[in-house]
Amino acid sequence: MSRMASKERSTSETRVQITLNLDGTGEAAVATGIGFFDHMLLLLAKHGLFDLKVQAEGDLYVDGHHTVEDTGIVLGQALALALGDKSGIRRYGTAFVPMDEALAMVVADISGRPFLHFEAALPATQIGGYASELTEEFLRALAVQAGLTLHVRLLSGRNAHHMTEAIFKALGRALAEAVRIDGRIDGVLSTKGVL
Repeated sequence: MSRMASKERSTSETRVQITLNLDGTGEAAVATGIGFFDHMLLLLAKHGLFDLKVQAEGDLYVDGHHTVEDTGIVLGQALALALGDKSGIRRYGTAFVPMDEALAMVVADISGRPFLHFEAALPATQIGGYASELTEEFLRALAVQAGLTLHVRLLSGRNAHHMTEAIFKALGRALAEAVRIDGRIDGVLSTKGVL
């Protein structure tokens, strides 16, 4: 069963194309025009063992908000499409990831009920051309479009780069666990019979 999907979204602000393979090896090619964000998406793919291609063009003369948020929207749509009927997936994933002084926890439930709880006191700063508050915007767009319940907590940290990197790595690892097929699961992992 192929768990791959391609999605595209064009607006007056952005054009985003994404191809996602849930059963990859962590290979990625990412170009959003925001170097630090590219790095975070590469980390997400590597630690999630997803093959990922992202091509995004946005109104960066304004700022990075539209590009980052719309990338989250399209990635969420691609994830939902690649999951199909969610048959056999483990559904839940949890990861704790340190990055030097920073420690992040991400818990994911592929529930069909979009929700983001974001408890991360990131310093309000620019990391390269990336505004730190865009991490929450990306995660919310991803959760809504993919139908994920996401809990993200930053347990420690001072350096915004380290803190953001820990979050993206933990997200990759939690999603890798949640999308993994378990042969013991008949249908979906829910007493309702649907996710």
